[in-house]
Amino acid sequence: MTKVLHAGNPLDQLSDEELMGRYREEGHSAEFNLLVRRYERELYRYLSRYLGDPSLADDVFQNTFLQVHLKRDLYEHGRPFRPWLYTIATNQAVDALRKLGRHAAVSLDQSQSNGEAEPGALVDLLVGDDSGPLATLQADERRRWVQAALKKLPDTLRETLILAYFQDLKYREIAEVLKIPVGTVKSRLHAALARLQEMARTAGDSIRE
Repeated sequence: MTKVLHAGNPLDQLSDEELMGRYREEGHSAEFNLLVRRYERELYRYLSRYLGDPSLADDVFQNTFLQVHLKRDLYEHGRPFRPWLYTIATNQAVDALRKLGRHAAVSLDQSQSNGEAEPGALVDLLVGDDSGPLATLQADERRRWVQAALKKLPDTLRETLILAYFQDLKYREIAEVLKIPVGTVKSRLHAALARLQEMARTAGDSIRE
């Protein structure tokens, strides 16, 4: 990873947007390096979950910040930096998977909730409630079931669910990343969860037979 500044630097007091604005105007590596430091863990975790390949995730992470550098003149002052960064990262991840002829994967090692909706809670209820359709499965079996079920979702539904459930992005941030209306984000999440619920009911019926 890129070498970064030590804590206590005055730049630490600046927002992401201020850092990116300064980097666009002045091109100093200090602002760029600090942005890398702020996002290296978060963004790498996202890419690792999305790609299912730590080595590929590292490559895509590096390519993402290379694109941030190359596209710095396209950054609009004051534009929220996080969704802009995730847009670049997601596009880089999709391109990497396309070249390999693969689809996005999902790691279930962490779930989050963004406060605007509760997709995480709904999925947990779907597979984790003692009275749910998969209640007889052990925890590791439930995780494997969810992993397999998510792979069956269309790419558009899966990537929306990843951003909302695993990455803690708000509806408006997901909309910006995927270049779709907020209403479409909500409908995709509802559709994804409905499909998972239907698959869980079918799996539960099979288990009980």
